[in-house]
Amino acid sequence: MVIRLSAFADEAASEYSTQLQALQEERIPYIELRGLDGKNISDIKENEAERYALQTQKAGIRVWAIGSPLGKIGIGDDFKSHMELAKHIFQLAKIFGTEKVRVFSFYTKDPAEDRGEVMTRMRALAELAEKNGVVLYHENEKEIYGDTAARCVDLLQTVPQLKSVFDPANYVQCGEDVAAAVTLLADRTDYYHIKDALYADGEVVPAGLGDGNLKKVLGSIHKDTTLTLEPHLTVFEGYSLLEPAAKKVKYGYKTSREAFAMAAEALRSLLSAEGFHEEGDKWIK
Repeated sequence: MVIRLSAFADEAASEYSTQLQALQEERIPYIELRGLDGKNISDIKENEAERYALQTQKAGIRVWAIGSPLGKIGIGDDFKSHMELAKHIFQLAKIFGTEKVRVFSFYTKDPAEDRGEVMTRMRALAELAEKNGVVLYHENEKEIYGDTAARCVDLLQTVPQLKSVFDPANYVQCGEDVAAAVTLLADRTDYYHIKDALYADGEVVPAGLGDGNLKKVLGSIHKDTTLTLEPHLTVFEGYSLLEPAAKKVKYGYKTSREAFAMAAEALRSLLSAEGFHEEGDKWIK
């Protein structure tokens, strides 16, 4: 079994060149694109994307997926303009050489009431993606329709073109039982976002140090897959001045790069503990 590592490298640095350097240093061969030089991926123009794609290739890094904001709007917000944004993002995916686009399933305060509209919108996005040679990967995110494992299953059954990204920390922050979510979704999960969190207060912590049951998550994987590191760790700029505040969280870091390194090391340790060994740019078991 082979595991490939990817990352949201905008958590290591805002500057894209520094992101690529961080991936090289942490031996992570793929990137999930979200923020480039302070701009969201959805705001990147096509000519800019061509330059970034060349820069990425020269650094020896490959684009795993586009970490888009599609579906991360209210269920009552304008959908026509969102579909236009989707067309743009799908073009960017082609430029960056990936067919994968991460999406969400719309913020809602009443999932049961809004289910019909959610499914209508998700079908429309999935059909547009299919026409453009793109595949949508739904991520469970707090306060969207698909923030519980049961509703993620509902989405995947109702919109069969959708694929799934499993984020254990988001389930923790929604009060879901991660082990139960794994049981429901392991066979339906296409790749994973690796971050961990605490039930007590929702704080994100290094992988394996929270309640996200990362051991169970990794142990449930029985096919080749990709893990995208998404640290979300707390960084205190001017750390020494903020030391009292820093003590309020279990894990705080002086810089984004330090936090990213800690997250990468935690993931490598988890993989080693699960019997994987690093071989070239892959982890093999």
